[in-house]
Formats: sequence, C-alpha cells, structure tokens
Amino acid sequence: MRNKILFWFLLCFLSVFAQRTPMNVGEIAALKNSVTEKNQSINTLITHFTQTKHLEFLSNDIVSKGEMILKAPDKLLWKYTEPFEYSISFTNNKIYINDQGKKNSMDTGNNKVFSKINHLIASSVSGAVFDDKEFDLLFFKEKNQRIIVLSPKSKDLKGYINQVEMYFTTEATVSEVKLIESSQDYTQIVFKNQRFNEQVDDAIFSF
Repeated sequence: MRNKILFWFLLCFLSVFAQRTPMNVGEIAALKNSVTEKNQSINTLITHFTQTKHLEFLSNDIVSKGEMILKAPDKLLWKYTEPFEYSISFTNNKIYINDQGKKNSMDTGNNKVFSKINHLIASSVSGAVFDDKEFDLLFFKEKNQRIIVLSPKSKDLKGYINQVEMYFTTEATVSEVKLIESSQDYTQIVFKNQRFNEQVDDAIFSF
C-alpha cells in the first residue's frame, strides 16, 4: 500500500514538472520577435503588483503589494502600499528611497545587484533583455506562458542570484518575475492590471 502511494505521488510530481518544456529554435525566435515588436510602441507602463518573499527560516511568506511605474528607457518606480508605504525609484543612475516620509538617495553603483535586477525588468519591456551579456538564457514554455530563465555569468552576481525567471504572456508582456537567490530563498513578483502609454511625469521618479 505504501509503495502504491509513493508511486502515485511521484507520478503526479513528474506530470506537473513535465508541464515546463524547452522551446525549440523557431519558438525562441518567435518570442523574441513578438516581445520586441510589441514593446517598440510602449513608452510607459503602470501596473499593480504582488510581491511574495519566501525565506526558508520563516514559517510564513512576506507579502507586499503596490504599483510599479516604468518610463522607457530606464526610469522605474516601485510604490509599496501594503503592509506599509515605501517607494524606491531608479533614474539617471540614482536610487531614490522614501521610507514613510524618510527620504534618501544614492548612486546605483552602491547597489549593483539590486540595480541590475531592476534594469532587467525595465529591459524586458523593451525586449533588450535578450541581448544582456551578463546572463545565460534558457527558454521554456508552460501552458499559455513563455519562460526565460537567466543565469548570471559573473561571480559577483552568482553570490546573490542563482537565477531569474521571467514569465511572458501570449500577448508578449511580462506577467511575473521570480528572483531565486543562491540560498534558494526567492522573491516572486506578479503583475496585474497593466496600463500602457499613459502620461507619466518625470518628477515622480525623483523625491
């Protein structure tokens, strides 16, 4: 009886895992073309997000919510509204932070890893993510999503990041980003209610 239960458990596990399959050369080319073509017309993106931080030593994940605002080519603002208000912006080689009214700024060079991840998210909207030389890219498909798995080449990044997973919808837009750390802890960001090409003032990125 125990062997039968184990067999069915393994069968279910393998069937779920098998849903993610490698993309062939033609599918990869089609994804690159569709993402690039789709995003050539995108100047701004405003989207709600839910961020889940999984830490092995915590019994419960840390869940945050807010709004992300991107303005091409490289202005990016994260506005956290739950469980508390916190904003962080990347613009003009600067990082701006507003922690519940306490404001600070620093050069992006002071936090190269965090800046690199945000650059990846911004470049995924433009399609430039395919040309990033600091990562090896693998391509997968799973149901109606296309997944790019990015593995860092440099030792500096590998010390913090094991891999980054980017999920693209059939409409060639990013629906989810998952950052897996070297410790196997991870941060998952799911985007919803995306709005494109609305007016965005540059002033909101500096505070």
